[in-house]
Amino acid sequence: MCCLSHSCVVCVSPEEERRVRANDREYNEKFQYASNCIVTSKYNVITFLPVNLFEQFQEVANTYFLFLLILQLIPQISSLSWFTTIVPLVLVLSITAVKDATDDYVSVCHTHTYTHTHTRAVTIMEFGKEKWMNVRVGDIIKLENNQFVAADLLLLSSSEPHSLCYIETAELDGETNMKVRQSLSVTAELGDPNSLASFDGEVVCEPPNNKLDRFCGLLCWRDCKYPLSNHNMLLRGCVLRNTETCYGLVIFAGPDTKLMQNSGRTKFKRTSIDRLMNTLVLWIFGFMVCMGVILAVGNAVWEREVGSLFQSYLAWDLPVDNFLFSAFLSFWSYVIILNTVVPISLYVSVEVIRLGHSYFINWDRKMFCPQCNTAAEARTTTLNEELGQVEYIFSDKTGTLTQNIMSFSKCSINGHAYACSVAMTSLWLDFSSFNPLADPDFCYYDNGLLKSVKLGDLHSHEFFRLLSLCHTVMSEEKKEGELMYKAQSPDEGALVTAARNFGFVFRSRTPGTVTVTELGRPVTYTLLAILDFNNIRKRMSVIVRNPEGRIRLYCKGADTLLFERLHSSNNHLMNITTDHLNYAGDGLRTLALAYRDLSEEQWEEWSERHRQADRATDCREDRLADIYEYIEQDMMLLGATAIEDKLQEGVPETIAILSLANIKIWVLTGDKQETAVNIGYSCKMLTGDMTEVFIISGNTAHALEADMEGEFVSTACVCRAVICCRVTPLQKALVVELIKKHKKAVTLAIGDGANDVSMIKTAHIGVGISGQEGIQAVLASDYSFSQFRFLQRLLLVHGRWSYLRMCRFLCYFFYKNFAFTMVHFWFGFFCGFSAQTVYDQYFITLYNIVYTSLPVLAMGIFDQDVPEQRSLEYPKLYEPGQLNLLFNKREFFICITQGIYTSVVLFFVPYAILSHGTQGTGEPLADYQTFAVTTATALVIVVSVQIALDTGYWTAINHFFVWGSVGSFFTIMLAMHSQTLFSIFPNQFHFVGSAQSTLVQPLVWLTIVLATVICIVPVLAFRFLKLDLKPQLSDTVRTICFWPHSQLSDTVRTICFWPHSQLSDTVRTICFWPHSQLSDTVRTICFWPHSQLSDTVRTICFWPHSQLSDTVRTICFWPHSQLSDTVRTICFWPHSQLSDTVRTICFWPHSHLSDTVRTICFWPHSQLSDTVITICF
Repeated sequence: MCCLSHSCVVCVSPEEERRVRANDREYNEKFQYASNCIVTSKYNVITFLPVNLFEQFQEVANTYFLFLLILQLIPQISSLSWFTTIVPLVLVLSITAVKDATDDYVSVCHTHTYTHTHTRAVTIMEFGKEKWMNVRVGDIIKLENNQFVAADLLLLSSSEPHSLCYIETAELDGETNMKVRQSLSVTAELGDPNSLASFDGEVVCEPPNNKLDRFCGLLCWRDCKYPLSNHNMLLRGCVLRNTETCYGLVIFAGPDTKLMQNSGRTKFKRTSIDRLMNTLVLWIFGFMVCMGVILAVGNAVWEREVGSLFQSYLAWDLPVDNFLFSAFLSFWSYVIILNTVVPISLYVSVEVIRLGHSYFINWDRKMFCPQCNTAAEARTTTLNEELGQVEYIFSDKTGTLTQNIMSFSKCSINGHAYACSVAMTSLWLDFSSFNPLADPDFCYYDNGLLKSVKLGDLHSHEFFRLLSLCHTVMSEEKKEGELMYKAQSPDEGALVTAARNFGFVFRSRTPGTVTVTELGRPVTYTLLAILDFNNIRKRMSVIVRNPEGRIRLYCKGADTLLFERLHSSNNHLMNITTDHLNYAGDGLRTLALAYRDLSEEQWEEWSERHRQADRATDCREDRLADIYEYIEQDMMLLGATAIEDKLQEGVPETIAILSLANIKIWVLTGDKQETAVNIGYSCKMLTGDMTEVFIISGNTAHALEADMEGEFVSTACVCRAVICCRVTPLQKALVVELIKKHKKAVTLAIGDGANDVSMIKTAHIGVGISGQEGIQAVLASDYSFSQFRFLQRLLLVHGRWSYLRMCRFLCYFFYKNFAFTMVHFWFGFFCGFSAQTVYDQYFITLYNIVYTSLPVLAMGIFDQDVPEQRSLEYPKLYEPGQLNLLFNKREFFICITQGIYTSVVLFFVPYAILSHGTQGTGEPLADYQTFAVTTATALVIVVSVQIALDTGYWTAINHFFVWGSVGSFFTIMLAMHSQTLFSIFPNQFHFVGSAQSTLVQPLVWLTIVLATVICIVPVLAFRFLKLDLKPQLSDTVRTICFWPHSQLSDTVRTICFWPHSQLSDTVRTICFWPHSQLSDTVRTICFWPHSQLSDTVRTICFWPHSQLSDTVRTICFWPHSQLSDTVRTICFWPHSQLSDTVRTICFWPHSHLSDTVRTICFWPHSQLSDTVITICF
């Protein structure tokens, strides 16, 4: 559901416990429990406008512009009309309001599907249809097959045997396999409406919380108390499967359900550019205030020294009565005029660009997995540019680096190892003749293991018997012999499938029995107890009674924990098995297996203690853990299993490329050290020549404590590879937090399971893999896809482009607005500091929302410096983002300096020329409106030329926006200055005829051209010098790949070998390495004349040249006037008189060159092979 985000923060409820009485609404309403109506909308028709506006004006920028609007309504202050601020403000507020309304409407529609679904609720003695939204705590609900559960219910009874029901919990944890739930035996008899209507049991349980995997409570009925657990609950979000009907008592409803308790908001993440931009905006505000103070002081001085002379015929407007008050009002007037240094459109433009980048990620077909039918998804729009600045990646192993598709590979049974050798790989065992119930897709190659089973080896039989009994797998048999297993984890499914193929076939289970076919003989075991697996215990046990009455405990789990609980007589076998556990060195996942025989007395004693712990209302989980620990002692070792989890496709290549991009990858896994290290070698994260490798185990948790964290971080960060094994989910998050705290670097966490959620939420960027472990990681993530290999494209292409685009957008945005606004500052010194504006007020209104908004948006959304393939081939291109080189305080000051320089030129050049200019009629051009039109036109043209220079990748949209904006300026200006509008609104359009009269003057256009040249030429000169003296890697790559050619000058269109990463920038020319001794004249191969050669034919081919036309046989160095006609001419024209031997292009003398060297080469190249001597475009 769209309203859910699955937070990991435990919600605190004011309730200490919950009491629910069945079929008694009057009693339950005393506690004022929440109804089942879920309100996910923030607005309704009446509250939308006030609530949305209130939320939007909590943004400082919106409040600031509202304050400016109020100032503009004061006639004594404002020299601008109110619409110059209200039009952009209303536009921004409207766009945001439409977006908020759309999001809210989608949320409402999604929730409406469930809350208005009808169900059957029990009233006294009868069933009645009722909408889910009207259900209350204490009601009894009837559910039917495939129905969505919309409240947290206590299962009372079911139509299935033993009062079982089957559910799918994909909405909760992403797992699509079925899970079983069972009612208490005492309520299983409540199967008809009459008995349900008379049911008056009372439940006392925990208060609402967000723990999906636990429930603790008691059912009080008929003077008895019955313990309740999560196994008895149906949670909101589940779907009933393979169960005709069932009945449940509503315990939690609406916002109190566990699913909704998990919908708390995720911590808002901000990018480093956001934080920097907030600081810069504050600086700009301070700068604007300083300018206002300077101009206000100027106003005071001018009014005192000069303005007083005009008082007799130009008195001050009321209420101004002295020069100081005039300066005070002038300050606020200039605050209004100069506010455009940070226009409100900046924030909207940033959000639009980020939204566009998010769609590019969602639409990227190269990040689509056809096997999973899953596309990449940007689940947030606020972090795209942060993807271009990542320095640390924290990755889970299983399911993230590996496929999480398990296959039984090796095992050790009673000290005997069974493994698959290289020689066996072609001998795939055929189980069908031995076992008709075998899985045809199961692969195994060691015939010795199958022989031991056939020969009746007791240890082998007990080994596979354990695997067939100790699990929580559900079996579905559609027809005889066709079994389908649904396991909660791939490991468990692989082990049960292995047991199935070796003759111990798990067939079915009930709450009290497990049925297995052992070597063709059906055997039913009584299931006495299940000791659940969790991340702390790291083991699972079952206690069963066989048909002969013998009670045995079977246990499987992590070897380090299970070995501690073995009987002392197992020491020798344990040592042998430990040696065999080197399977982990092959990257395999290992488990140890053990058993313990229990007497009837031991079982009765433990069973009673277990019942008491299960009924406890306080510390129930701890009490059960102690009881489990008590029985899991003195076990006998059976052996160990090894499961193979292969690497995902492209993992080694991805890690190699990301490492070249100076991204440090840490693996955080719960697996043992040997497994983690071997996977590290498999994925090329570790190599044999590495000396700086840091491996730490979660057992040494003191390294993450406050007194050791500094040393841990400093040690780990100097290593080339870091692997943390045996770490818990909390420790994963702690490691990420330490790097964020001490290194101030951008971190990314990637994982696929619920145990990765904490580190995904802790990192700056969280990435979820939609794999085999459900979708909890995806729900908690900022970005998601199905394969680890897509990470390189997410970072090196989308992340780098997003960072580049955002930086270029911000640099240009601040530049154009300083160029626009600072003209007012210079004009203040020439207008008596009167706060008169330079431009027409309509130009001020439209400058940022029409004339210059779309070109910069197009650049911010579509711009590229190099094509995507080059971004992947040259990972070093990623480093500027990590070093924050493209937009920082230095780059910001360069941008505003350029903007201030442009404003100086745009003001003083027209001022100097027009003050002495005249029209063709002899009338002077020195009037305010002509100056305003000239300055505004020059400004639009200059900033348009500047964005054309800044754009690195032109699309049709860029062309349309850039040149269309220039065209729209002239169209709108001519319309605004027309006689028609003036005749309709004479008080609003004061520049009547100004544009028409100004733009026909040649001197005006000369002024505009001159101002444009003075503004742009220094920028071009600086960029050419930078390109020549200190080129960036992107400049070099762009030159090497000739992309696109239309943007490369003829000088840069060089003929070179690829790649040239080892060649200096100067020598990357038409030559073979090394050519450092060649003069600049020689470093040129040109085709003369070019006009007669087609682009296709402009090539320097391999020798022989006998098939080249006479025209093309002219490859020469220019000028030819200084070359000897005989030999120093590297040209074949005409060729008909030259022998094959002479057909060489070389420097004189070449008389001693062998036939092999008759090629296109510079001297000396006698050691170059024919293959390498290639000069091509």
